[in-house]
Amino acid sequence: MHRRTFLASAAALAASPALAGGHGRLGSFTGASGHATNGTAEIADGRVNLLADFRFDGAPDPKVALGRDGYDPATLMGPLAADSGASSYALPAGVDPADYNEVWIWCERFNVPLGVARLN
Repeated sequence: MHRRTFLASAAALAASPALAGGHGRLGSFTGASGHATNGTAEIADGRVNLLADFRFDGAPDPKVALGRDGYDPATLMGPLAADSGASSYALPAGVDPADYNEVWIWCERFNVPLGVARLN
């Protein structure tokens, strides 16, 4: 890759909302149920974004959801796209993000939390 191409690619990635953060409410993950989950979650523009620093040690059936002082299954946004790095999830229709203060990584198969990020 040429230097100019590399610099242009890096600038485009840095401008990406899923990687940049700072556009919405942010929170830092802590692990749960013996799992290591860390990095940053953001709610912005009708989406939950897991930022580039997101890391999860893996588990069966991890899903992304919201909660208000606890997991809310009505907010389930689908499977975790990857155990590390940036990813983005659309909020379900009718869900008002202002009603929630947490982003959850939830193991639906075993009905246990894997990580939670409390939002500011």
